[in-house]
Amino acid sequence: MADKKDTTTEQPKIDIDISKVAETLQKIGKPLLAFISTVLPVIITSSQKAYAFYHKLPHNVVQIAIGLVFCFFGGLYPALFAAIQAAKLGGISTVRDALKDLANEAMIVLEESKKDDNVDADGDGVADVNQIDSKALLLRKANLVMTKINPKKVDTALAAISKVWLSVISVLTVQFARTIALSVSISESMKKVVNRYITPTIQSATPTEYQRWVPVVVGWICKSIGISLAWYIQAVISAVTTALEGGKIAAYAILKFFKDKDMNPGGFIPDDLDETYLDEGIAYVLAVGGVYFQFKLGFDMPFPFNILLFPFEFAETYIRWSITSMASGDNWA
Repeated sequence: MADKKDTTTEQPKIDIDISKVAETLQKIGKPLLAFISTVLPVIITSSQKAYAFYHKLPHNVVQIAIGLVFCFFGGLYPALFAAIQAAKLGGISTVRDALKDLANEAMIVLEESKKDDNVDADGDGVADVNQIDSKALLLRKANLVMTKINPKKVDTALAAISKVWLSVISVLTVQFARTIALSVSISESMKKVVNRYITPTIQSATPTEYQRWVPVVVGWICKSIGISLAWYIQAVISAVTTALEGGKIAAYAILKFFKDKDMNPGGFIPDDLDETYLDEGIAYVLAVGGVYFQFKLGFDMPFPFNILLFPFEFAETYIRWSITSMASGDNWA
């Protein structure tokens, strides 16, 4: 009888929690839609302008920039840079076209949403969207998306991105196999200790209806710590290798830039760049500077640059988690 009583008392609590979540979602519905409508066009337009500016730059300038980025930031975003390199072989142009199609569809929906915001069907001088609650507004906007978007184009774009993403993940899984194995080993060792000495204490202090979540959350935490430690070691290794590679790219591009501009400071640049060790000397200097710079940062982007570069931070974290989970199995945490 006691078990039956506990079950009946737990259900109302869960229903209340779900109702609270639904109420919260309804409250933030309007502000969230307003935020998306304001920010998304800015992101799309800025990305298009940045891409157009990138293509207008001289080839040597682009190579210098790429080399310096690899040299000074390769250890901060090893998985992201490796993914970009793999995507170049796996069809990055396909992804670019797919993103362009998705951006165009998003802009169409946003323009239609702006028109919808001004609709006053009853002619009372107040826009219809300002006379309905958040739930009705969400349904109205969802219907607008479903009717204005091109489903075939969106499906084709998402399929293309997924195909390239799977090929990239496959390459990265092999490339970072040792890092993945190390992260799994750290996580499993830590989880055994935590489950023996800490998890029972946490469960005893947790309400009965939420105790089943304790092992899952503990597994996530152990997995996160294992991934962080293993990838920190990988960041140190990547910092050295990418600094050397980036230094060579930047050094050669710098000499090529001066040569194309008929500039030869001190007369050190020969006519044939393949017959000089000057580029290697510059490359090693840049590499040492790049490794030292990343070491001083602790292989982590400091504030406030981590906020400005949040998309890169998020992408790096997501890629690390994805390839580790895929290679080791979803149930290892």
